[in-house]
Amino acid sequence: METTTDGKIKMPRVAKVKNKMAAPVQITAEQLLREAKERELELVPPPPKQKISDPEELADYRMRKRKMFEDNIRKNRSVMTNWIKYAQWEESQKEIQRARSIWERALDVDHRNITLWLKYAEMEMRCRQVNHARNIWNRAVMVLPRANQFWYKFTYMEEMLGNIAGARQVFERWVEWEPEEQAWHSYINFELRYKELDRARTIYEKFVLVHPEVKNWIKYAKFEEKNGYINSARSIYERSVEFFGEDNISEQLLVAFAKFEEAQREHDRARVIYKYALDHLPKEHCEEVYKHYTVHEKKFGSRAAIEDVIVSKRRFKYEEEVKINPMNYDAWFDYLRLLESDGNMEQIRDTYERAIANIPPSQVKRHWRRYIYLWINYALYEELEAEDPERTREVFKACLDIIPHKKFTFAKIWLMMAQFEIRQRNLNGARKVLGTAIGKCPKNKLFRGYIELELSLREFDRCRLLYQKFLEFSPENCTTWMKYAELETILGDIERARAILELAINQPRLDMPEVLWKSYIDFETDQEEYDNARKLYKRLLERTQHVKVWISRAKFELSVPEDNALDNARAVYRAGNKALQNTPDKEERLLLLEAWLALEEEAGTDQSKSEVEKLMPQKIKKRRKIQTEDGLDAGWEEYFDYIFPDEESAKPNLKLLSLAKKWKEEKEKTESTEISAS
Repeated sequence: METTTDGKIKMPRVAKVKNKMAAPVQITAEQLLREAKERELELVPPPPKQKISDPEELADYRMRKRKMFEDNIRKNRSVMTNWIKYAQWEESQKEIQRARSIWERALDVDHRNITLWLKYAEMEMRCRQVNHARNIWNRAVMVLPRANQFWYKFTYMEEMLGNIAGARQVFERWVEWEPEEQAWHSYINFELRYKELDRARTIYEKFVLVHPEVKNWIKYAKFEEKNGYINSARSIYERSVEFFGEDNISEQLLVAFAKFEEAQREHDRARVIYKYALDHLPKEHCEEVYKHYTVHEKKFGSRAAIEDVIVSKRRFKYEEEVKINPMNYDAWFDYLRLLESDGNMEQIRDTYERAIANIPPSQVKRHWRRYIYLWINYALYEELEAEDPERTREVFKACLDIIPHKKFTFAKIWLMMAQFEIRQRNLNGARKVLGTAIGKCPKNKLFRGYIELELSLREFDRCRLLYQKFLEFSPENCTTWMKYAELETILGDIERARAILELAINQPRLDMPEVLWKSYIDFETDQEEYDNARKLYKRLLERTQHVKVWISRAKFELSVPEDNALDNARAVYRAGNKALQNTPDKEERLLLLEAWLALEEEAGTDQSKSEVEKLMPQKIKKRRKIQTEDGLDAGWEEYFDYIFPDEESAKPNLKLLSLAKKWKEEKEKTESTEISAS
């Protein structure tokens, strides 16, 4: 590159390409390679062959080759390839002593190179120098005892030479270093080739202690089983189970043990092993055990045994479900139902205790509704299945202690506990339970349950006291008032019942006032106090002008056994029609007139019927705008309106409607005449 006067480097000029068009003849890389192949440009000519005709030329050739090898070694002593090639060349020249010298020099450079030792020993074996080879193998295993290739080659050489004792001695030296599993298997197979079963057994004893894996114990046991030593194999399985203990027991080992017993037709032993596995293994590791246990029982077991296996499998499934989500109460119910069919009382009680320990974290009643049935089932089990009343009482008390009664309660628990005490003939205990419930957390259901109890015992004075407390707690409950009055009626105290109903209808707030009034009226009717019933209707109509009240009163008048009952009913309908003239809901007045018309059609005359028909309204279809909540127009809708004859504003409309109706009839008559004439 050139430099300018100021010292900067001057870049060479690049010639511009004038014609950038594609060349007419395109040459590809593939074409260039093909042409090179055709012309054999890549081939290197082989070196010329040299023929050696006398010892001098041979000595000269050897000297040149040795000089070349020595130069290569001198340049880089650490490259073992140069040493190996040098030694192999000397071996090819039958210069074994020189080759040994080269191998020894190479080992001085890198005595940990496995390839050097292997090729050195292989050279001695090829030259049938057994003692030299043995010497090299001894040195190799002393220098690199963890190199398994040396031991394998050494033992193989001794065995091929027929030196069985020497090979065994090498194996003994090898296993003293506690090598990997394959080395032990090689030693065992070596002894088995020469039918030395006792020696192989001794090796297995050492092997399972050096490598105490489950598979090695199983191999040891299968070795004994294969050779017909059944008791010895069983002893090995038992020792292995003791060796691992309950904390480290293996599913694979127990399955193999059980299958061994099954093969020996010891089915009872196999069942014991399977059950031991299910009892001591973690639940997540029992899948294979269940599988093989089920297959075994299907082959050799009874129906009860098969069902027992299935129950165990389902128990494992439920254990997994409740372990994943302890608040899954449905899984607890299924699990407990399964256990109750099995009949193991201690296990059932333990599972119930585990289930009820999962208290819902929130104090919202809907979260407790499913949970509380665990306590109910627990108490029923203790009472009916275990027949232990003391534990049943403790379960109920523990349940009541857990429920947050200030937030909510469960009347079912209180009532069930009271019923349990009655079954135990402890009436005072039942009353005490219900009294505590009413004092701590009064509820309608508790009052009703307590009253039903006292009614069944015919303790009417207690029932009166309970009704009084119930009405003090919930005075708006019409059902309670009616039940109280019904009780007094049954007891024959009519005045007391009437006073209760009178007091009830005067309450400021009632949940079902119409039902209460009807009950009071029915009460007076049943007592044949018709005047009192009429007074009640009059008082009720002063409070409400509902059409159903008018219709009910008219029907009442019809039901009264008097001669003028029909006239009284008509009078009620007339008064009702007059009272409902100004009601905004015209359909109520229409309902009243329809009920009156039905009465006249059934028991009236034509004159009375026509009187009602004249009062019936005209039905007119109208349209009105629809407005949304925002005040926007949403179109039009059609509806029916009723125009009664006695409405002053309706008279012009009625006249117009009658004229339109008359015109329509005349038009239809004219059209029919024209059609008949044509």
